[in-house]
Amino acid sequence: MKKIVMMLLVIASMVNSAWAQKEVVFAVDATWPPMEFVDAEKNIIGYSIDYMKAAGEAAGFKPVFKNVAWDGIFAGLATGKYDAVCSSVSITDERKKAMDFSAPYFKVRQALIVSKKSQVKSLAELKGQKVGGQIGTTGYFAIKAADGVEAKSYDEVGLAIEDLNVGRLAAVVCDDPVAANYALNQYKDTLKIAAIIETGAVESYGIAVNKGNQETLDLVNKGIAAVIASGKDKELQQKWIGQ
Repeated sequence: MKKIVMMLLVIASMVNSAWAQKEVVFAVDATWPPMEFVDAEKNIIGYSIDYMKAAGEAAGFKPVFKNVAWDGIFAGLATGKYDAVCSSVSITDERKKAMDFSAPYFKVRQALIVSKKSQVKSLAELKGQKVGGQIGTTGYFAIKAADGVEAKSYDEVGLAIEDLNVGRLAAVVCDDPVAANYALNQYKDTLKIAAIIETGAVESYGIAVNKGNQETLDLVNKGIAAVIASGKDKELQQKWIGQ
């Protein structure tokens, strides 16, 4: 009888612990492979998704992912539609004015994608030509900053890649893991990475939360620290991105 009672107490404790686990809702623009994207079964998958799942397991929160278009993702955060944004968001001084960021979880650079037939090696060589990027991203800002280059914005980076592939653009600028996914995998026969664009500063992804949302920030930071300490981040990089 005592054993049965003890077993029931253990089960109750486990159930209560599960109920007490905080649910954190993350907004994701799932159009950014291999970081965040939708598979054939409509599941949101990718490096960042697995990373936050591992972080949640380590820090004691349950991540829930909500697919949200990029152009409204920060507005939704500000109005409380979700707790955080996990969508390859680069940590910048400008963004820090409007939101708080977790510790960095991925270091990124900007890559220039061109046709395999192109001899271009830099943005500077594309004066007077159209270069595409996803609106509101650091890649698009890099295009806008290039002297004489015509910047063309897209709601999704995949649409820009398609226009490049059919000759409507001279190049596309986006984050290097995304560039590698398109140029080295999906369009490996027609596109290539021409250059890595040096922006002068280390660019890293972080999880964005509303100013003052310390509870969520502490949980996410605890999880990120645990993932890094365990080496799980390297496993995930090998799985989704490669060397």
